[in-house]
Amino acid sequence: MKKILVTGGAGFIGSHLCKKLLEEGNDVLCIDNYFTGTKENITGLFTSPYFEAIRHDICFPLYVEVDEIYNLACPASPVHYQHDPVQTTKTTVHGAINMLGLAKRIDARILQASTSEVYGDPSVHPQVEEYWGNVNPIGPRSCYDEGKRCAETLFFDYQRQHNLDIKVVRIFNTYGPNMHPNDGRVVSNFIMQALTNKDITVYGNGDQTRSFCYVDDLINGMMKMMNSKKGIHGPINLGNPTEYKIIELANMIIKLTNSKSKIVNKGLPIDDPIRRKPNITKAKDNIDWEPKVEILDGLKQTIDYFKKHIK
Repeated sequence: MKKILVTGGAGFIGSHLCKKLLEEGNDVLCIDNYFTGTKENITGLFTSPYFEAIRHDICFPLYVEVDEIYNLACPASPVHYQHDPVQTTKTTVHGAINMLGLAKRIDARILQASTSEVYGDPSVHPQVEEYWGNVNPIGPRSCYDEGKRCAETLFFDYQRQHNLDIKVVRIFNTYGPNMHPNDGRVVSNFIMQALTNKDITVYGNGDQTRSFCYVDDLINGMMKMMNSKKGIHGPINLGNPTEYKIIELANMIIKLTNSKSKIVNKGLPIDDPIRRKPNITKAKDNIDWEPKVEILDGLKQTIDYFKKHIK
């Protein structure tokens, strides 16, 4: 039985990861400061004697004994990470330093949950891991984009300088149950608006694209990366390579919810990427991973979750 630490373990992705790790027979330690994560996401896990949770902010050092570390802690939606941009950068950078320091002290393997936002508004499409990105270093999204880029720098410097056993994945748009209903992300926004028959807000003309990966597929990819052989450091893209226009997603959700919502257009946010699609060749070749869940199936499960959470 492995002892596994998950930072951000009460968040959307972290809570699914904790659940899956428990199901696979591991001893799981969840760390979260509950800024965007919720106790509700992990309540069902406390029935297991092999699950524990600690309220802790990874901007401060942590002293525990574990075999593996998944570093997920960070607000990941623009609404949340722009609320306190300085704290967002601290969480990504100081948090990475603290978790890398912990991994070095206890000789643990560590995985960084990086993001497709390291590519910024890409001039290469689809995005391959070798692409260096096109990121505004001083814009309102920079606290997250550049914070995650700096975290990757730290991970690879710790690997080169201290021979640390690191793994880095770049996560593309992910959706599913346990998403925060008011996180401002496109899937949760559209579903909440559709279920309450409010106008669905599409920024720009809706021709911008995203690739949506269901959370179960992502967790499978993250665990495959963590369990890959030593020397596979990444970065490796994890996302669904099927690309959809935002307007297509809006119409899908209206249809699935039988909503009376109408689509209204608003101006594009600053530095919002026009296109987003992963090249997942490395994931296929190195960890034998590709997503399986079709978007309509994933959306149905996500809609069912949100229906239960509308007060």
